[in-house]
Amino acid sequence: MASDLKDKIAVVTGAASGIGLATTKALLDQGAKVVLVDRNQEALATLTAELGERAFGQVTDLLDPQSCDAMIPQILDKLGQIDILHCNAGSYIGGDLTETTPGAIDRMLNLNVNAVMKNVHDVAPHMIARQTGDIVVTCSVAGHFPTYWEPVYSGSKWAITSFVQGMRRQMVPHGVRVAQISPGPVVSALLADWPEENLRKARETGGLIEPEDVAEAIIFMLTRKRTVTIRDMIILPSNFDRV
Repeated sequence: MASDLKDKIAVVTGAASGIGLATTKALLDQGAKVVLVDRNQEALATLTAELGERAFGQVTDLLDPQSCDAMIPQILDKLGQIDILHCNAGSYIGGDLTETTPGAIDRMLNLNVNAVMKNVHDVAPHMIARQTGDIVVTCSVAGHFPTYWEPVYSGSKWAITSFVQGMRRQMVPHGVRVAQISPGPVVSALLADWPEENLRKARETGGLIEPEDVAEAIIFMLTRKRTVTIRDMIILPSNFDRV
């Protein structure tokens, strides 16, 4: 039996585009209220106006320690509770390790790993006190096997896989579900450096999935009865043959 998300308060990071925006729309369709978290204030203003009164903007730069630390307290001050936290914001570094820079590595790890851990750290006491809640983290299939063509990105996702599965066990006694969604290649800003022709061919040959496909899977995870946890869902393009 599916659980109802009506009037649940969800927080989605990286919500102005891609998987975050698709998940936001899917949650709204389910009757939830959604806080869209992003650093792009202009985009948030436009989106919340379009999405209606159950959509709220939260301008947060997850790479800024003070802004990141203030995110959960500010949302709780405004809305009183958080039922769902979807840690989705992330960045990508592909190619050989020697092709990137220490600064780029720091930025990616701070967003893909540190910000996730800090957001979960900040929301956990609230959910523990209420003895309920859902935390979903956007991971990647790259967090499940050694993706030698993107070792920095893959390393960040392996770290998050370990963190999420550790936190899942810690939160079981408190009625809080912790899970991750692990997509293969998704049409999103992370593929912004792909040549248009490569994107077209990948789409035509079934090598990419859409953000909406991932959002649909997340809704499935969130609407299971409370005695069921989908601990990790790997969702791939049918023609993805690297794993």
